[in-house]
Amino acid sequence: MDAILKAAEKVTPASSRRKKRRPYTLDFMLAIHRHLDLQKPLDSAVFACLTTCFFATGRVGEFTLPKLNGFSPEAHISKTRLSYDQSREGLRVTVLHIPCTKVAHRGEDVCWAKQDGLIDPDTALANHLKVNNPPDNAHLFAYHHKTTHRPLTKSKFISELAKAARVAGLEPLQGHGIRIGSTLEYLLCGMPFDVMKVKG
Repeated sequence: MDAILKAAEKVTPASSRRKKRRPYTLDFMLAIHRHLDLQKPLDSAVFACLTTCFFATGRVGEFTLPKLNGFSPEAHISKTRLSYDQSREGLRVTVLHIPCTKVAHRGEDVCWAKQDGLIDPDTALANHLKVNNPPDNAHLFAYHHKTTHRPLTKSKFISELAKAARVAGLEPLQGHGIRIGSTLEYLLCGMPFDVMKVKG
């Protein structure tokens, strides 16, 4: 498999290569945090989705929707898909079952642990659930909009992050940079590469 991947890399034409994406970092997310009002429905949903994606090393497209009317309980995340477990050390771990992913059509679990500081995904998610209280049968990151709940689409998520980044004086990053940054952060914290491959 490694030989095949190396061979494919060597023969890939330049026209088929995407430009390198810059990673999200903890500092970048802190800067965004300072320019979001977490008592506002949309801002709280966006920040909860960002921290969840980052610490779960998730794909943005599996945590958001492609379009507003595209939610399906059988295919997308909701509150009913959340559960809690604990590590061998007794630390609480949040587990989210994604019913259908890019590589596992029968779904898979992603998980993360509580973090120190302002970008803790557990705190951000708890705040979102308090501010927006999406119904059990709605998208997990649905937010109050007028008299209803609106699911968080990928385009809305990315545009709100870009807006906050610009206000912070930063160049907006692409959505895939969240997954790249997460991988980098975990590796820098000492997670073995093979473990990170499984997590991601």
